[in-house]
Amino acid sequence: MKKIIRITSILFMLSVLTGIQSCDELIDKQPLGDTEATFFTNQDAFDRGIQGIYAKITDWYWFHANDPIHDFWLLPGDDLTTRQANNFETFAALQPGNGHLNYYWSTAYQLVGRANTMLEKIEEVEEGVYTEENLKSYHKGEALFLRSLAFFRLWSYFGTGPVTLERIRQLGEATEQPKSSGTQMLDQAITDLQTAADLLPSEWEDKYIGRVTKDGAYGLLGKCLVTRACYGGGDTDYNAAITAFNNISSHVALTPHFGSNFDAMDENNEESLFEFQASNAPSTNNIWLGNDFNQQIGAMEAYWGFFNDAWSFWAHTPYVPTQKLREIYEEGDPRIAETFKENDGSNYNGWEFIKYTKRNKEGDNTSSLNNPRILRYADVLLLKAEAYLQTNKPGEALAAVNAIRQRARESVAEEDPVSAVPADLTSVSMQDIMDERMRELCGEEGHRFLDLKRWHKAGYINLAKWNVDDWGPSIREDFDFQGWFSDTQGDMLYPIPRDEMDLNPNMDQNNGY
Repeated sequence: MKKIIRITSILFMLSVLTGIQSCDELIDKQPLGDTEATFFTNQDAFDRGIQGIYAKITDWYWFHANDPIHDFWLLPGDDLTTRQANNFETFAALQPGNGHLNYYWSTAYQLVGRANTMLEKIEEVEEGVYTEENLKSYHKGEALFLRSLAFFRLWSYFGTGPVTLERIRQLGEATEQPKSSGTQMLDQAITDLQTAADLLPSEWEDKYIGRVTKDGAYGLLGKCLVTRACYGGGDTDYNAAITAFNNISSHVALTPHFGSNFDAMDENNEESLFEFQASNAPSTNNIWLGNDFNQQIGAMEAYWGFFNDAWSFWAHTPYVPTQKLREIYEEGDPRIAETFKENDGSNYNGWEFIKYTKRNKEGDNTSSLNNPRILRYADVLLLKAEAYLQTNKPGEALAAVNAIRQRARESVAEEDPVSAVPADLTSVSMQDIMDERMRELCGEEGHRFLDLKRWHKAGYINLAKWNVDDWGPSIREDFDFQGWFSDTQGDMLYPIPRDEMDLNPNMDQNNGY
């Protein structure tokens, strides 16, 4: 069972009361509560500050007052579709004023800001404040890992943005940051992860379950390197990714059953490298209020109502598997029963996506405590297979892909015989790896869209020739990928949010907007 992260809000709501000068006499006023100077005086305060960085991830995954932002990363790929008019699904009219774009961007930079604040405070800490051996290094590693996650995601969707590495103290500093270019933001994520991997612990005590370890840092480092390899890094980055993946410890392994990865009763298991620790306040929790601190009021849960047309997804229609996804599995693949099922409801187009809603979800789909799995070992193994294949090691690539397929065959009920499919491959191609990633990772964390983007950049596929049928197809008649693709010159980048463009004179808008 997960450890519910308990946070206080004091770290990021500090205020300093100054003295009041009256009658030529300075009257000292004591602060009504902790100030920044008085708060960071013990190890526990630093630990709560680090937990405050983790807590910001809530803003990506919560119910969001009946306006969840998951369409931002789930709908652009060819694995999920929806009947609702959604700009991220149809690629039509996606513009800088889109609220979900602004919310995702601002959340990422708030996370970066918290990480930078804690990195500064850790460097300033006086001798003797930390009493637990190595915890200071662990905290620095956690802050760097979480900052790298934000940078990786910002770069993946927007391609640019300020690479902010220091705490911002004044409004001008916040609104006049220079934009990055090329892979600069991704490069910084890689640099952060290389340092984080050296600093983080191999494992945490049980009371700290869910906090990132060396294995998580090496996993995300390898993922970033494989991504950069597709954008010009080539063999150098592929080889560096293999090295990072090989540093992952033997404690990490595929779970015996594929479905365990989406079960609230099997969180933080041996396959998990990093996941969002969904939790709630035990008594006065209000799902309608945003809150990434445990204040007994707002939500820190995960939301899954967009998969099963929950009441809380009112006025929308659910995200459902595309025809392409349904047809990519061999008949009898046990992963099918864990991924989608028939549903003749009027909003489903015949099929329901069930990965996170089939099994124990602990709570309802509006306030589920079922953790979103951000990075798991199956993702790493298939990225490793890609790196092996692209560096002329087909035998190692084949073994990695077949490990995924073997686990798939064995993902049956205890009383059922092991499936005969998917059988082991006798050779492996890039197309085999691409197809296996779709089967294994569909509907999770936007993996599919980011895969398609980088494979196009690497020349493994040519999205310029894809039509509506290649994209799933979408069940929306207004689907317009080719119009969007040509406007952005094949970059497939989202527009820089309007708020950033209005406030930051150093930012330029992405092509096509």
